Amino acid sequence: MKKFWSEFKTFIMRGNILDMAIGVIIGGAFSAIVTAFTNGIIMPLVNLALSGSEGGLDSAYTFLKKVYVDGEISLEKSIYIDWGAFITAILNFLIIALTLFIIIKVAMASSKMLHKAQSELKPKISKAEKKEMKAAGVNVHDKAAVKAYMDAKAKAAAEAEAKAAAEAEANRKPTTEELLGEIVELLKKEKKSK
Repeated sequence: MKKFWSEFKTFIMRGNILDMAIGVIIGGAFSAIVTAFTNGIIMPLVNLALSGSEGGLDSAYTFLKKVYVDGEISLEKSIYIDWGAFITAILNFLIIALTLFIIIKVAMASSKMLHKAQSELKPKISKAEKKEMKAAGVNVHDKAAVKAYMDAKAKAAAEAEAKAAAEAEANRKPTTEELLGEIVELLKKEKKSK
């Protein structure tokens, strides 16, 4: 018996069971809201639109067998098709389906936006870089360590590029036009000084 209760406790404590229970409770409350909305707002508007017929959808019956009590039709004893209840159930279904569709669309859009934002924040790491990080002792699953390593690598690359550009500029041989321009400037200075 103890094993049974232990297994039951494990079953109940699963996350998806709790989520399902919450969903059922919220679904019941939502269904009550939709029913009240349909019966209190939608159906009076439909009945107003059908005001030409007596009683609107509330009296939309097709009698299969009428039973009269005291000269009036007894709904309790008669056999009939209640079209009004059927149309009300269809309206409830359509409202619930539309609401769930909108909720799912919003959830999917926000999920895509969140995923996009996370992927933009997450540094892109190649396999070679992962091997390099492991060799350097960086935990590739630690986002902060990976970001710090990638930032340091980018800074070192920028410094190396700047140093290489400075060395290239220092070792660069002037072009013929640059040499001729310098000679012309020197000749102008010499001419002015005489």
